Amino acid sequence: MASFEDLLAEGAAVPVEGWDFSWFAGRATEERPPWGYSGLLRRRLATAAAAVDLQTGGGEVFAGALAGLETAPPVLTATESWPPNLAVAAGNLERFGVSIVDVADDAPLPFPDASFDLVSSRHPTVLSLAEVARVLLPAGTFLSQLVGPGSVRELTDFMMGPQPVGDGRSPARAAAAAREAGLAVVDLREAALRMEFHDVAAVAVFLRKVIWIVPGFTVDGYRDRLAVLHERILAEGPFVAYAQRFLIEARKPD
Repeated sequence: MASFEDLLAEGAAVPVEGWDFSWFAGRATEERPPWGYSGLLRRRLATAAAAVDLQTGGGEVFAGALAGLETAPPVLTATESWPPNLAVAAGNLERFGVSIVDVADDAPLPFPDASFDLVSSRHPTVLSLAEVARVLLPAGTFLSQLVGPGSVRELTDFMMGPQPVGDGRSPARAAAAAREAGLAVVDLREAALRMEFHDVAAVAVFLRKVIWIVPGFTVDGYRDRLAVLHERILAEGPFVAYAQRFLIEARKPD
């Protein structure tokens, strides 16, 4: 097995733009949600005329759903705020005719009222259901998979010490916000998904990529805790944590 120093150097060097997690093959695993978000999105896109994917990241999930369609919706848009992701998204989505718009996550959506019959978003950082409802056409659909409260808290607590877990991202709050915005919730599901990290490089790359798990994480700043984690993995096997996910689907009244 590689030394701690070699793993640390690797973990600091891997590019973290976009939402392609293929580098983690053989290094870390995450159980998939039982509802199959990509398949659900593909089926909704198959009947849509105008769709927007909010906070698309590198566009990998949206592109994957579009790739499985015989005919794509004639109007396709995606939003993203992080400059490195905008370039990745362009490479993944422009071949499908998707217009990519640079929009801050917490900004009003730059679209007229009733612009889309499908609004989707996978793992948004901030989401205004009032804005979603505004840009939806009557009878339009909102589909989103979100990160639930306390996701991967085992790793957060290991690196930072015990942290409080709020309920701001809970399924109940999301459903209440959707109803307050005038949407009817038609599906709401949640799941705790087992994750395994097989070496400390995988942990370092994950924390550099998913920046809200340990806010302010750097490899140098957390070197001591990473060293402890390295020894624990050697002695006990993979570090186990649980990702919290929930699915919400809502519709605007006709």
